[in-house]
Amino acid sequence: MVPFKKNKQNTASVSQAADSFLQFVMILDLIVGLPGIILALSIFCKMKNWKPHVIFLFNLVMADFLLLASVPFRIDAHNQGGNWRFGSIWCRVNLYMLSVNRSGSIAFMTTVALNRYVKVVYPHHWISILSSVAASRISALIWVVVAVLRIPLLTTNLFRQNEAKVNVCRSFDSYKVIPKPLYVHYVLYIFEFVLPWLVLLFCSIRITCYLQRQKIGSQEILRKAIRAVMVITTVFTLCFMPGVVTGLGSVYIKFFSYEKCKYNSWNQAFMIGIGFTYLHSALDPVIYFFSSSTFTQTFVSSMTIKRKIQDLLVDLKDLYRAKFTIFSF
Repeated sequence: MVPFKKNKQNTASVSQAADSFLQFVMILDLIVGLPGIILALSIFCKMKNWKPHVIFLFNLVMADFLLLASVPFRIDAHNQGGNWRFGSIWCRVNLYMLSVNRSGSIAFMTTVALNRYVKVVYPHHWISILSSVAASRISALIWVVVAVLRIPLLTTNLFRQNEAKVNVCRSFDSYKVIPKPLYVHYVLYIFEFVLPWLVLLFCSIRITCYLQRQKIGSQEILRKAIRAVMVITTVFTLCFMPGVVTGLGSVYIKFFSYEKCKYNSWNQAFMIGIGFTYLHSALDPVIYFFSSSTFTQTFVSSMTIKRKIQDLLVDLKDLYRAKFTIFSF
């Protein structure tokens, strides 16, 4: 009985640690990510020339923003030890929003990298000369696809009471019988990481090889392209790989070498891995800067104008003080 109690206490403490980690990551994501996204949106509003890659980046910003809008509800749940206080319907909507915008972020990160790759390696291909209208249509199609594929989250009751009598709202949980619609969600979760990750690696390798064969004059443009793709690949791997690897690990243990203690440990590791997925909203502003010279130039020019206005205000204050001093005499 004593070992059993110890195992139960250890599992509870690990679960609390995972909840605390998730809460910390989500709060950090809001503190760091939200100002960055608001700044990015203000810069996009100042842009006059909306090229295809700018449209794709704007949609990435919107996916990040909508994801962050759903995060406060998850913070509250983890603050309550996993207890969901907002009912069954909002549970479905919240998980749906998180998944759709996560998938949207992955799709647009991959699209930006592919756009860079085609422009560099195949500059005369029809894809590299896409119009803004065509880019907008592709973006709309991406949103429709990711929204439709996540509908199983809306049709499944994900609000339930666990063994500890806590009302939880999770799409990933230790179900005795997994609801059939969730199989679609689980398969998508894996494939939406694996396929884009392979595409990003392919783009990185191909651009690097292409760079080595080019003359010195054109290498600076190629370096910018490989830098952008490498930044996207790094952010993508850092944020999405831990959740997929730990998730596959827990599935393997459950079906092929089940040990309750080991399975619980992997489950908690998976929860921590999920926490990393939220970090991409905080890190994506780095992608905006490296992926678009138009974005960077607009940011620099807006900062320059702001500095000039501040200098002008300082000069006006000095002039006012000088006049006030003269009149006082």
